Amino acid sequence: MLLKGNQRTKLDDTDDTLFYASPRFVTHVDEGFIQQLTDLYRERLKPNTRIFDMMSSWVSHLPEEMEFAQVEGHGLNQQELAKNPRFNHYFVQNLNANPKLPLPDAEFDAVVNCVSVQYLQYPDAIFAEIHRILKPGGVAIFSFSNRMFYQKAIAAWREGAEGDRVELVKRYFDSVKGANIPGFSKPEVIAKQSSLPSFMQMLGIGGGDPFYAVIAYRQS
Repeated sequence: MLLKGNQRTKLDDTDDTLFYASPRFVTHVDEGFIQQLTDLYRERLKPNTRIFDMMSSWVSHLPEEMEFAQVEGHGLNQQELAKNPRFNHYFVQNLNANPKLPLPDAEFDAVVNCVSVQYLQYPDAIFAEIHRILKPGGVAIFSFSNRMFYQKAIAAWREGAEGDRVELVKRYFDSVKGANIPGFSKPEVIAKQSSLPSFMQMLGIGGGDPFYAVIAYRQS
C-alpha cells in the first residue's frame, strides 16, 4: 500500500462535497506561480491535443494562444467548472469517494493538476487511472506550492516539508507499474522560487509562492 491508513487522514473528515459546495472564484496561488505554470504548459503541451484538467475550477491557466482539440474538466463545484471558458465538457466527481474516472482508455494527450494533489486520499488508484486514460507518450503535470486548505490536506502532506511533498508525488507516479503495465517515465522535478519582481520583494511585499511541478510520461 502506497500510504498507510493514518497518512490518508484529514483534520476535516466530512464529505469533501460539503466543503466545496460554495464556489470560490479566486486563484489559490500568486501571479508569479501562475505565470510559471502557464509557461510550463506552453513548453510541454501541444496544440490540437486532448487535455484532461483534473481537480480544476473556474480557471485552468492554459496559454491563451494555444487551441486544443478538447479540454475536459473535472472538479467538485459545478458553478466554478461552468465558468471555465476553456472546457469543452466537464464533470463533477469526488475522487476520494470514487477514484474511477468516467473516461475512455488512452483518450488524452495530457493530464494536468494544479494545487490539488495534496487532497488525494487514494493516490495509487488515481494515478493508475491517469495512466489508463493517457495515450502512450502522454504527459502528466502536477503542480503545487506551499499553500493548501490545511484541514482537507492528507496527513502525509501536512506533516512533510516541501521536499518531502515532492518525493511523495514522485512516489505516486512510481506506484504505477506491474507485469503488464509499463508505468510512467522517471518523474522530472521542477522547483523554482517565486518569480515576483525583485523590487516587490525589496519592498517587503512577501516572498511569493514557490513553484513545484512533477512531470512524467506514460511509457509505451
